[in-house]
Amino acid sequence: MICLLLGSNLGEREKNLARARKKLEERLQVTLRCSGIMETEAIGFDGADFLNQAVCFEKETDPFELLELTQSCEEEMGRDPHTAEYDRDGKRIYRDRVIDIDILEFNDLQIDTKRLTLPHPQVWSRPFVKKLMKQLK
Repeated sequence: MICLLLGSNLGEREKNLARARKKLEERLQVTLRCSGIMETEAIGFDGADFLNQAVCFEKETDPFELLELTQSCEEEMGRDPHTAEYDRDGKRIYRDRVIDIDILEFNDLQIDTKRLTLPHPQVWSRPFVKKLMKQLK
């Protein structure tokens, strides 16, 4: 099973999540299983609250191709191309975003590269992710 986390804290957040789900289903040619939507505070920066949702699906695909697909969906929805940014102290810099699509799990695959780490290294420390994922298992 492949699981993603969708998040939005700019614009019409619920519509942003719906657009992202539609793009993912069309591009991947899958039907997503979706958790409920949860509102959470921005983590790591002062920003508007996020709406978050976990989605899962089954498909034979490459994790790096999936990363490219999720990032292209983000960019089409107005997010600037991005890579992780860090301050002088090595602390991750976060920003507001129309949409964020993180790959949480990719079957039982474990990867640790500069481009992609699976399972996702940060989100599992966030209690809301566990709650959303529990709805899908």
